Amino acid sequence: MTNDPLGIAATLTFATTTAHYVSLAKLADKTGADVERLPHTVKILLENIARRVDGRDVSQADVESLAHWPHGADASIAFMPARVLMQDFTGVPAVVDLAAMRSAVARAGGDPQSVNPFVPVDLVIDHSVQVDRFGSDDAYAANLKWEYRRNRERYSLLNWAQQAFDGFSVVPPGMGICHQVNLEHLGRVVIERDGWVFPDTLVGTDSHTPMI
Repeated sequence: MTNDPLGIAATLTFATTTAHYVSLAKLADKTGADVERLPHTVKILLENIARRVDGRDVSQADVESLAHWPHGADASIAFMPARVLMQDFTGVPAVVDLAAMRSAVARAGGDPQSVNPFVPVDLVIDHSVQVDRFGSDDAYAANLKWEYRRNRERYSLLNWAQQAFDGFSVVPPGMGICHQVNLEHLGRVVIERDGWVFPDTLVGTDSHTPMI
């Protein structure tokens, strides 16, 4: 959000900096909606689209409709997550697709470096390590070593991707399953980006992560 077309921005002042946020109280005054009664999940969705009004993907009418939920509950909204969480099963093919897109852009005479994830992406390698050794103190280290040997090409690709793409990071194998890693390490609660603060939201590629 680079401007405030609805006039609903407010400012938080910290010790050394300030940040803007969408004031749902101001939005309630603008729309006449009883925003306070909305479920927390709907409030988060409402903040999400109110922060991104551009007249193209999100209109003022979209915001007013959701503010009066459940009226218009069957309408679509242009939700934009703060980040994306992937695991290796679906994440590796996505990296290959991004690499192919860069190649296509380069062949067309464009700048391949312009192809990057639109929102930050974390890829967690969470279902890969096999149990070859057990019952000993060095079992974990040995299994992890063999994992890297077996899948050397895959990890070479992911290492390249983490360095090549902006906003793309890889959590290596052995750190835990993706929704556990998200809960304990990646979840931010509040995102600070481009001078704005807003609720952390994500889309995940498994059935558990979106529930956290």
